Amino acid sequence: MVNIKNDLLYSFLIGCFVLLSNCVADKNFDVPDKLCKDGLEVNITIEDLKNRYVGQVFQIQENLILEAVVISSDKEGNFFSVLHCQDKYENPEHGIQIEIELQDSHLFYPEGSRIVIKLKGLYFGKSRGVYKIGGVFTSFGNVSVGRLPALSLKQHLFLSCTEAKELKPKLITIPEINDTLLNTLITINDVEFSQEILGLSFAEKKEETDRSLEDCEGNKLFVRNSGYSDFQEQIMPSLRGSITGVLSRDTKNYQLIIRRLEDISFSEERCEEMVDEFTSTSIFISELADPDNNSSGRYVELYNSGETSLSLKGWLLQRFTNSNTEVSSEVDLSGLIIEPNSTLVLASHAEDFNSIYGFFPDLEVGANGPADSNGDDNLVLLDAFGTVIDVFGVVGEDGSGTNHEFEDGRAVRKSNVLKGNPTYIFFEWIITNDTGGSGTIHNPQVAPDDYSPGYHN
Repeated sequence: MVNIKNDLLYSFLIGCFVLLSNCVADKNFDVPDKLCKDGLEVNITIEDLKNRYVGQVFQIQENLILEAVVISSDKEGNFFSVLHCQDKYENPEHGIQIEIELQDSHLFYPEGSRIVIKLKGLYFGKSRGVYKIGGVFTSFGNVSVGRLPALSLKQHLFLSCTEAKELKPKLITIPEINDTLLNTLITINDVEFSQEILGLSFAEKKEETDRSLEDCEGNKLFVRNSGYSDFQEQIMPSLRGSITGVLSRDTKNYQLIIRRLEDISFSEERCEEMVDEFTSTSIFISELADPDNNSSGRYVELYNSGETSLSLKGWLLQRFTNSNTEVSSEVDLSGLIIEPNSTLVLASHAEDFNSIYGFFPDLEVGANGPADSNGDDNLVLLDAFGTVIDVFGVVGEDGSGTNHEFEDGRAVRKSNVLKGNPTYIFFEWIITNDTGGSGTIHNPQVAPDDYSPGYHN
């Protein structure tokens, strides 16, 4: 049982520090003496706790005791009302986030210290891949993990009496980042802040700000900084080096959160500028499909008739629906590489495409996208510099009844065509449809038998 005098002292000191932290400009306090406890028997690991997650927030009812190592610090204001903890001092395998209503938490739970957590009564959940424990927050009937009130901390969080130890961050590269590393301390070498944000401060004043970081291969990661941090106004370094921080994420992107400016050590020359945006007329639209029997089998095929691989960074495929002269939808082809004498297949729904043709497309572009045409739309392929490389159809003209209608059929580029054409030429195509108008062929096509995605002769 926790000593009553210690309980009272703990509550009193927390109250004092919460008050002082709001009133005193200098936050360099000494850590309170011996607010620690030994003798609690640990009976669950972070990994075990994660395995108990059932897909929704729940309150822990068992007498579970968890031990973890504190890896975050709010001393310089880049963390707020949260503790990030991991399972080991080095080579961590699991991490967790503790929501707390306590400022200057580094005075009570210093970075590198062990804490013991009584989990009974706390809430446990997962948000954007991040596992959290804390109090409860309810909004419009939705329950989520909220901040644990400061005066409740003495019932759940105990500082171990063992001395804090030096943390050894896990050394990884940007491509190695994954959800298992969330809430752990990592170091990434040979990185730099992106060219377009050099000269900016770490964060906009009073705003949480993401700054782009990248390695010499162009792999990117965001560094998230608080607009209330002590270093908010500091200009980001322009050189290259290593950075250490706690890995987190939002709905779309991973972020690294530094504890202090010393977590960044940039002293080397920046990466050599890498040219990764190219153009080529050897890439063109080789096939469009609108099967008569299954609209889920629609796709667009691109072909590279050249002898070298080509990155499609910055390339766009645009769809102009019916007679529209404004872009109806487009897909960014960045991240794709088209090999020589090879194809790329874009489909609206990857799973449906696989069930029909027996393999997955190179890119899923979604419903109503450029690969989901019903046969009377126009498509334009642009390179990384905005130059029109190839066109199917006539922008501004509905394809119905014209020589660029492929409804319930397909449009296939003739084998003697070896480069794109910014002007639509009917004689470069073999077009089948359900009407046969304007020189096209009246011959509706059925998937998968009448189609050959991924193969262009």
